[in-house]
Amino acid sequence: MSAVAFTVNKRPRHTARAVTAVVALVAVVVAMAFSVKVVKIGASGDAEAKVFDPAAYGTAQFPKTQAAIESRAVSADTLAAAITKDQDAAGKQYGVAGGGVGPEMSVKFTGVADKDDSGIYTVKVPNLPDSLSIRVQTGPAINGTDLRDATGTISFEQFTNQIDYQNAGYAINTAMKKAVLAKIDTSKLAGKTISVVGVFQLVNPNGWLVTPVKLDVN
Repeated sequence: MSAVAFTVNKRPRHTARAVTAVVALVAVVVAMAFSVKVVKIGASGDAEAKVFDPAAYGTAQFPKTQAAIESRAVSADTLAAAITKDQDAAGKQYGVAGGGVGPEMSVKFTGVADKDDSGIYTVKVPNLPDSLSIRVQTGPAINGTDLRDATGTISFEQFTNQIDYQNAGYAINTAMKKAVLAKIDTSKLAGKTISVVGVFQLVNPNGWLVTPVKLDVN
């Protein structure tokens, strides 16, 4: 009797590897599907995709900045006396640590505006040392970031990048011009008595460059 040979078909190795690869791919796709977050346009989760709007930010922020500076403002004679006595102590008592080399100081005073120097007026305030020069920015250019830094509540970490952070300061300055300076003729303040509430960075104790948040012509 002849022997009957039985053969067993074995699956080629390359087929087994292909099946394993397909299974692994399916697993990855499923994992990705579970990790995907669907965000509806306009929802809160879509905020990161929005572009920073300086104008809207400045309009919303300036009233808060104005109120904060008004609430902290110290009369110029009191502030000058404190700075003369101990500049560092005065900065800690009356100032807010800013992003620059000195604290932001909120101040209020009434005095007579001298001649216009490119939108900046020197103001003669009674009961102050002759060595102290107080100047007030009235535009059209409002320089610096004193309004941004005056409250201590606005920091770089709140913005996507340095450009947006800088634009935030510019936007608050612009909003201030519309809300405060646009209401008066800033080109004709020489010789007039003005009342100012504003902020300056304490760097030179004998030279204050004030950015106003209120300016009234008396």
